[in-house]
Amino acid sequence: MSSDSEILVGRKPQMSYVLACITAFHKGIDEIIVKARGRSISKAVDVVQMVRRKFMPDVVIKDITIGTDEIKLEGTQEVKRVSSISIVLKRTRKR
Repeated sequence: MSSDSEILVGRKPQMSYVLACITAFHKGIDEIIVKARGRSISKAVDVVQMVRRKFMPDVVIKDITIGTDEIKLEGTQEVKRVSSISIVLKRTRKR
């Protein structure tokens, strides 16, 4: 997958990620992955629902993967565990 096909949800406003998804589909990419960790997971779900319901009804959820990422904290040996989600969106037809 190219970097254009992966949307990493973080601290920006929700509509920034919605626009990124729509832009990727209009570039001709048929499948994108919306990824998030920790507190951003609910925002990622909201982004996917907005894309599907309000802007692109021809987009379907192909796959959802949940997991736990381990992040090493800088300067220490500590490892922090953070929940993560990856939602694969696929465009079913082209305009």
